[in-house]
Amino acid sequence: MRIKSTLSQEQLPKNYYNILHELPEGVPPPLDPKTRKPISPEALLRLFAKECIMQEVSTQQYISIPEEVREAYLRVGRPTPLYRATRLEKKLKTPAKIFYKREDLNPAGSHKPNTAIAQAYYHQKEGTERLTTETGAGQWGSALALAAAFFDIALTVYMTRSSYIQKPYRRILMEVYGAKVFSSPSDKTNVGRSFLEKDPDHPGSLGIAISEAVEDCVTHDNTKYSLGSVLNHVLLHQTVVGQEAKEQMKEFDVEPDYVVGCIGGGSNYAGLSYPFIGDKLRGKSEAKFVAVEPKAVPSTTKGEYRYDFGDTGEMTPLVKMYTVGHRYQCPPIHAGGLRYHGKAPSLSLLVDKGLVTTVAYTQNEVMDAGITFAKTEGIVPSPETNHAIKGAIDLALQCKQRNEEKVILFNFSGHGLLDLKAYEDKLAGSLEDYEPELSTIRQALASVPLVQ
Repeated sequence: MRIKSTLSQEQLPKNYYNILHELPEGVPPPLDPKTRKPISPEALLRLFAKECIMQEVSTQQYISIPEEVREAYLRVGRPTPLYRATRLEKKLKTPAKIFYKREDLNPAGSHKPNTAIAQAYYHQKEGTERLTTETGAGQWGSALALAAAFFDIALTVYMTRSSYIQKPYRRILMEVYGAKVFSSPSDKTNVGRSFLEKDPDHPGSLGIAISEAVEDCVTHDNTKYSLGSVLNHVLLHQTVVGQEAKEQMKEFDVEPDYVVGCIGGGSNYAGLSYPFIGDKLRGKSEAKFVAVEPKAVPSTTKGEYRYDFGDTGEMTPLVKMYTVGHRYQCPPIHAGGLRYHGKAPSLSLLVDKGLVTTVAYTQNEVMDAGITFAKTEGIVPSPETNHAIKGAIDLALQCKQRNEEKVILFNFSGHGLLDLKAYEDKLAGSLEDYEPELSTIRQALASVPLVQ
């Protein structure tokens, strides 16, 4: 029985796939929070690389990947293998076939280098000397630190405080690559200091870390900002994952019935699913798409689809997305990469249109799934990836009940070898579950500006 597909380096994708080509109505534009009118792409030049802004608004179906970026992809391990989880299938006694795309095998340990490398390259070409960014669990920060080292750019990272405490080795990895890492909220920015004044033990959030990184960027010369998820150009870069997976599924002579992934901002799930969603929008696929979020931050399952700030400090444009409110205080779950109040605008649109369904789980539920996966497939997943695994397991058990031989594909977005504190807490029985009351979410949403 075949359990693994590896592509040759010649099969590395030459283009990024752009889902906006298949959405003629477009994604609702970002708005200036003062005028409530669409913000011009030129206004974003102070933050982002020009090429990233052009990709953000492009409706071109395929965008060429620079050869320097492809060379760096090869250096960090692309194309990545696709595995069939035969041992997990046997454990579950399911007729379903479960496949997972391994994005954990690069030096940073997650899918994040796919966009980090591209963004660092574009910034180098434009002469950027320094970048600022945020990171939750540290996967994005590690990836951008690696990419910044490749392209000789200085980097400052604001890491959410809960993860800064829980995951010291992620911080050390970033520092080895040359990045400066600060616990967020920090005393380095006005935004950070304002949150520390209210709560000296604030656990931080991606929304606050974004605010700090943006403030740092706009108050220093020769500095630009790099975002690890949410925006379309970020999701675009991740589609190398789905394009490779499509070719690998052909080698197994199957097509997915379900495409599953975890969602924080949405980049790893979009990277796997968008090439398949494109097929569905063109009438070439009947696959179903399932995205999994934490019950602690239930943007799509309990939040609202509306305009909101992308950050907690209200420094970014307003974007239309599923959100629990930018002032929502995200509980300190170990899946730090999913502790974000909103979701990517393009993914949010697809959820709103019914093309992507979502489900939420507690921290203990997903860690149980991760331990089952580790015992059967031998790989320790990140807490974020455990959400995807839990979603895939539940679908496989449904197939068992119905005696259906469906094909399930999920994104193994990162390993958990630098997240072992989560497993320590789980094994000790001290892992807490967080599930906010609807009243808490409504209160947070009350701070969101109303946009007609």
